[in-house]
Amino acid sequence: MTGLRARQKADRHERILEAAAELFRAHGYEAATIEAIAQAAEVSIGTIYNYYRNKGDLLVAIVAMEVHEVLNAGEAVIARPPRSAEKAVDALIGNYIEHSLVYLSKEMWRQAMAISTQQPSSPFGTTYGALDVKLARQTCDLVEKLQSLDLIRADVDATAVGEVIFNNTNMMCMIFVKIEAMTVAALRARLRRQNRAIIEPIRQ
Repeated sequence: MTGLRARQKADRHERILEAAAELFRAHGYEAATIEAIAQAAEVSIGTIYNYYRNKGDLLVAIVAMEVHEVLNAGEAVIARPPRSAEKAVDALIGNYIEHSLVYLSKEMWRQAMAISTQQPSSPFGTTYGALDVKLARQTCDLVEKLQSLDLIRADVDATAVGEVIFNNTNMMCMIFVKIEAMTVAALRARLRRQNRAIIEPIRQ
């Protein structure tokens, strides 16, 4: 029975988050209501409030779902990176970018960034910040792996390089979500050019 209850709870969570993501994308974060989300997820409003205090909690849960999938995919890149430092970084960062609009629209990302900036000490803000830290750490892990494969010089500060690559990616993603017309392909092209300038001087 315990296993069944756990599966039912996980199924409710998944239905709620999928319904919230769909309605946020279709109608916008502000316009979507908890009542509409409950109806789409086929759960009671009370059930949603058992798990989430407000729409902000739902939004950060969707962001977390997106980031955790990206992190899992990133681990596969680190385990078997391309035998080129530039291509390896492009594979990891490209995975972050290509996945960015799977669950969230640009409007949803803008909302999430705004809340995390305005309320950095809130549960939303701290969770959002922690996810960024994990992505930054994974980027540093890739640089360390490339050093172990003699693809990047051993005397390079891997953490600093990883942080620079991630921080630049983060800034470019902010520009990407601000400009509705900017495409994923355009973002990836700019990041490839910028990362090439970072990696070229430190390759073995």
